[in-house]
Amino acid sequence: MKLTPPLTEPASAASPTTATDPAAAPVRDAAAGPRRRGRVLAVLALAAGALMALHAWIPDVGGLGSLVESFLPWCGAVVAVLLVLAVLRRSATALVALLLPVTVWLSLFGGLLVDKSGPAGTLTVASHNVGAANPDPAGTARALAASGADVLALEEVAAQARGTYERELAGTYPHRTVLGTVGLWSRLPLSDVRPVDTAVDAGPLGDAKPESARLPHNRALRATVATDRGPLAVYVAHLGSVRVTPRTGFWTDARNRNAEALGAALAAERGERVVLLGDLNGTVDDRALSGITSRLRPAQEEAGDGFGFTWPASFPVARIDQILVRGVQPSRARVLAATGSDHLPVAAELRW
Repeated sequence: MKLTPPLTEPASAASPTTATDPAAAPVRDAAAGPRRRGRVLAVLALAAGALMALHAWIPDVGGLGSLVESFLPWCGAVVAVLLVLAVLRRSATALVALLLPVTVWLSLFGGLLVDKSGPAGTLTVASHNVGAANPDPAGTARALAASGADVLALEEVAAQARGTYERELAGTYPHRTVLGTVGLWSRLPLSDVRPVDTAVDAGPLGDAKPESARLPHNRALRATVATDRGPLAVYVAHLGSVRVTPRTGFWTDARNRNAEALGAALAAERGERVVLLGDLNGTVDDRALSGITSRLRPAQEEAGDGFGFTWPASFPVARIDQILVRGVQPSRARVLAATGSDHLPVAAELRW
């Protein structure tokens, strides 16, 4: 008897059962998920890294370059948010992409996370934009006198408050000079005091003004402080304000003009030891201050702890109040307690 095997359908490369098997879908999704999830986060991470690494290439149209550089450290907050989202999404792609911005941010600002303060210095300097609208100039003066500073610079000294500052600081600082809206108080003798032209009055009309007309609006000065280790050239400056307007964007024209003029004055300075104290209305990362920062070093970055943000005093987001040095070594730098001003005061101990 001849037996015939039962007829069977030929096996196909992909049987309908396998192709439509709902149990197979999760397997494919699990395999594709780590590759597909977080692509948007990965793109954002790479963009953040490129922004930080290439910020100098951003055109300064409408002050865009300066604006980005002023708040560049806050890119770290963006990276932190992306990191949390990548973990929640369990995206390997995004986590790998985040290596770029994390590395760039640490290379730019990682050093600020370390306390670099050293032994006590031999001279303490301090600077404060006291604010023209300060409701308590007397209290501000007393707080600054108690700071222990040997040399104290004030910016935005309003005419109506000048007498208060002079009276309250006289007992601590026997030597002082006030030229326009900036002043310098010192425990040590001052000499060679003069205003510094920062092009506050630009153009032919400004140039035509006599010095007596320009002095009330003067915003920078230079003096020599006599220390037991030799003369110290001290500059006090308050550069022009910046504005955000719908028409001009991030308007920095006055600040940039002042910074260029101050940079030229520092380039001509022949003193071996130089300190600049003031409200520069810009951070040391801002390209507009390169004429200054290329000649002087920031005390906060060399001897501080943290970012040292100073403005606005209620919630500081940027360090625009600076202590910059040349020929001396900062040993400690810090931000002082708030006063009645919208800026925080800064101080640094120096040695040489």
